[in-house]
Amino acid sequence: MKAVGYFKSLPIHDAESLLDLELPRPRPGAQDLLVEVRAIALNPVDTKIRMRRASADGQTPVVLGWDAVGIVRETSAEVRGFAIGDRVWYAGDITRPGSNAQFQAVDHRIAARAPASLGDAEAAALPLTAITAWELLFDRLQVQQQPERPVALLATGAAGGVGSILVQLARALPHLTIVGTSSEPDGPGGTWLRGLGAHHVIDHRRRLAPQIAALQAGAGLPPLRYVASLTHTPQHLADLVAALEPQGRLGLIDDFGAGDIDVTALKGKSLSLHWEMMFTRSMLGTHDIAEQGRLLAEVARRVDAGELRSTLAEVLGPIDAATLKRAHALQESQRQRGKLVLQGF
Repeated sequence: MKAVGYFKSLPIHDAESLLDLELPRPRPGAQDLLVEVRAIALNPVDTKIRMRRASADGQTPVVLGWDAVGIVRETSAEVRGFAIGDRVWYAGDITRPGSNAQFQAVDHRIAARAPASLGDAEAAALPLTAITAWELLFDRLQVQQQPERPVALLATGAAGGVGSILVQLARALPHLTIVGTSSEPDGPGGTWLRGLGAHHVIDHRRRLAPQIAALQAGAGLPPLRYVASLTHTPQHLADLVAALEPQGRLGLIDDFGAGDIDVTALKGKSLSLHWEMMFTRSMLGTHDIAEQGRLLAEVARRVDAGELRSTLAEVLGPIDAATLKRAHALQESQRQRGKLVLQGF
């Protein structure tokens, strides 16, 4: 089968950073579906893993990719609820070969049928970010719990892949006022976020706490109870702590060094800290691993009901090394709105 992979961790401009390969078709395990991949999306995790994980033996390539839409071609003995020919979507497992290949074996418990109303490219933009946003909002921050009064949610870096679906999910809750951040609040980034449902957009190049205070004074923004910090948490932490109301909740997903934030800053307000990593269930085989499949089924239902829209930004081209190199370079620029997708081999 055709695949894109690499052997050494290299900068994306290096000729061997990503290579077109011919690999054996994977053999599905007892819980697996074998999926013929039709479309994939790029995520920050792809670029991070490329720079951190080389081939273990120098002979077996690393195949990235954690968003896919495809057709089930084989099912295994313990699989329930799927049949050959089903069109599915999933975000995969970081410990297994990824979706940058014509065929992929994936645990059926973390997959679901793809939305019927979306094409392959539009659907491929959603799984990983939808799982991350859903788990951060509803499992970690528990924003669905109705407070005794209206409250606000702040999402930093909200125009990215996770933020673009998180804003839509949060907007469905009438007790929440949504504030997103962008580097261009009065430009395309702000337009994108308001189109997704953000009530207000502020500039994350400036101090956040004064901007939140100004919205509360001038626009009647309710108390800031929740923060979804999606990027640059160490840079913004002091302002996030200052802006959150007492007993508020701070959720984060980004990577940084062990000494880059001082969690004792949260103590005075009794703020709670919540980490989200969407690979936890698949990577550790948790007792509730099937929740991820059920979550994706619910997201598909909402998409087909017109309640959520795809966050696809651009289809770059076919799934090959040249197109993936371009996608990685764009992702590394950290100025990408929505999701980059590749379709077909």
